[in-house]
Parts: sequence; C-alpha cells; structure tokens
Amino acid sequence: MSSSTTGTGYVAGFASLIGRPNAGKSTLTNALVGHKVAITSSKPQTTRHTIRGIVTGERSQLILVDTPGLHKPRTLLGQRLNDLVRETLLEVDVIGFCVPADQRIGPGDRFIANELAELKRGKRTPVVAIATKSDTVDRDRLAEHLIALDRLGDWADIIPCSATRGDQVEEVAGVLSSHLPPSPGPLYPDGQLTDEPEMVMIAELVREAALEGVRDELPHSLAVVVEEMVPREGRPDDKPLLDVRVNVFVERDSQKAIVIGRGGSRLREVGTTARTGIEALLGQRVHLDLHVKVAKDWQRDPKQLGRLGF
Repeated sequence: MSSSTTGTGYVAGFASLIGRPNAGKSTLTNALVGHKVAITSSKPQTTRHTIRGIVTGERSQLILVDTPGLHKPRTLLGQRLNDLVRETLLEVDVIGFCVPADQRIGPGDRFIANELAELKRGKRTPVVAIATKSDTVDRDRLAEHLIALDRLGDWADIIPCSATRGDQVEEVAGVLSSHLPPSPGPLYPDGQLTDEPEMVMIAELVREAALEGVRDELPHSLAVVVEEMVPREGRPDDKPLLDVRVNVFVERDSQKAIVIGRGGSRLREVGTTARTGIEALLGQRVHLDLHVKVAKDWQRDPKQLGRLGF
C-alpha cells in the first residue's frame, strides 16, 4: 500500500471509521490491516473498546481506531458509548464515515452526518465518505448511492469499497493516508498490528463466539471479563498451557439459559470457538474456563458499568 501524499515525507496518524451499527466498520478494519483485530459479527453493537489496527506502508502508517457505532442512545451504556465516540473523533487526524451501499441512506446516517458537520465546525478534521459493501449492489444502484452520499455532507473524498471481496481496500488506505500529518517515521514498531492489551482481545473473542447464532435480545446484554491468565504449573517447557478464566455477564436468568444452552451444549460450542481464536492470537495452547453470571440490569447501573470496564 502506498500513500498518496505528495513529496517524499513520511506521514503517520490516526483514523477513525464511524457509521451506524453494522455499517461494516470492523470488517473494513480487518481488511485494511489484513489480520483479524476488530471483532466482526453480524450483530450490531459488538465493538465496545477502541481497538486499533495498524497499517504500515513504505511512506505511511495509518492507525485505525474502531469506535462503537454512533446511535441515538436509549440507556446509560448507549450514552457512554456515544461519549466515547465523540472523544475519539476529537483526537483523530481523519475520519472514515462508512455508509453501506446495500441500504438507503436513513435517519441513522443523517444523525451521524450532522454530528460530523458539527465536529468539523470546531476542528477541521477531514471526513472521507466510504460506501461499504459495494459488492452487494449493481453498478446503477452504487452510482445512485454515491450521489446520495455526496448530497449528505461536505466530504474530503468519496470512495466505494467491498471489504469482504477486497475491492478498493488499498485505495481506501491510500485516501485515508493522504490526509495524515507529516511524521519523522512510524508511530508504532513495524509488524505490530494492534496495541490492545491481550486480555481485551481475549474478552472480545469470547464475546464474538457467544453472540454467534443467538437471538437478538442478547447483544446489548453481554459483557465479558477476563478474570485471570496464568501458566499451568508443572508443564514441560516445550508444551506450556495457559489457564484462562473468563466470566460472561448477562442481565437475566433467561439470558443465562440461552448462553449455556441445553445441557451446556451452547457454552461448550462458545468455548471451542473462542479457544481456537485465543490460541491463534497467543500462539500457544489454552485451557479456557468459562462461567456465565447474572449481573442484574448492569447496563443501567453506573457501579456495575464501572466494574465491567465501561
């Protein structure tokens, strides 16, 4: 990937991809980085922590800050997520506004476009409009979408892409990098893909596995906390084993039953899926100990939100 900046100087900085929930932000982050860092799920609202993916090119380093989806908040958690997004947006060098091509522009997109216009008044951050999921529509529909996108606001650039197919992903990286400030060199060491602590990524992998294939009432009611990670004692040096203890918190007993499944079948599946991801992340064998607990109405309780890391 080459940066499209002029001159020979190096550029480096932060970019944030925003969009309403399920606009394809995490999938695009993963495609840009070429490695799975942000969790992707067909359920909206899965990214809660600011996960950074790092794209290092010959003349540029683009650090992606993946924020939760901006939406009209209905709970205290929703309000905190929106505050987190606004804070993040004030600190980045360029914003990528993801608007999926397979859906008409709606009130959610307009809400964000207005927020961005407001932000640009205060701080002249360039915003690149990205038409995601371009592979899901025909050329006419895509052209129509790009025109609608152009009318939605005053963008530094507009670019369509398909993260799943890999169409125009490098071009998106180039366009975002062209808005980065000069830098004496990379801000992060080469080869580093994310600065998220391992525990946060492990929690996200468990959360992603727990969300797959369950009914819609669960996404907002699931929090995951890694209790401890300790090497198993008495293992030979060439065959280490890491014990990882994880608590999955839900709000009600009925949800606990859903996560555990009949005779614990669902939880075993979640454990197997998550363990595979965790072992790939850490590069070693893991024993995953999962516990499902009820934390009543945690989304509305400031004390519990704090304890669960929000």
